[in-house]
Amino acid sequence: MKDNELRKSLKNGKVVIGTMLQELRSPAVPMLLADIGFDFIFIDMEHGAFNMETVADLLKITRLSGITPLVRVPNLEYHLISRCLDAGAQGFMVPRIETREQAEKAVSYSKYPPLGERGCSINKGHNDYRSESLLPFIRKANAENFVILQIERKKAIENLDSIFSVPGVDGAILGPNDLAVSYGVPNDLTSQLMEEAFSKVVEAGKKYNVFTG
Repeated sequence: MKDNELRKSLKNGKVVIGTMLQELRSPAVPMLLADIGFDFIFIDMEHGAFNMETVADLLKITRLSGITPLVRVPNLEYHLISRCLDAGAQGFMVPRIETREQAEKAVSYSKYPPLGERGCSINKGHNDYRSESLLPFIRKANAENFVILQIERKKAIENLDSIFSVPGVDGAILGPNDLAVSYGVPNDLTSQLMEEAFSKVVEAGKKYNVFTG
């Protein structure tokens, strides 16, 4: 199983650059983004128009291009997370996380036992169809796959400590538009309420060693 270069770069304090694909599905896109120095790509299944087959194809070419493939799943469901990871995603983001219980489920769905409940199927996109020993693969997958939570509800801001303290949560990314709607200021991303919410997320990330964006 290949190393997660995004995880490695973040641990080394590097600033990483990425983007999200919602419409473009040509295999040329990940190749071009890799060529100009991007570190990661999110393939968006929440607001994007991709089906699972398209996602799997984009994951393969992104891996071959040398940048880290991530997927934003549309919901916190086991089959969505496990299928994307099996297809080759090296991490995923779950939208609308509000509670510790949801964060724990996201981690559990992505980890093999004893750390979680993910079902095991080897020789898939996640290890580039190579034959390898099961136990080392499980250990590396549990260590390398990147779990990202999307913070976009007022309730999530109120629960940051309980959410960010869940073992296995690697990153959190703000959803500014949905968060603004949740706060009742949909047309003002620069309001004091929003600035305070952003600051709380960043500070919680520092406190619990969770990468934020």
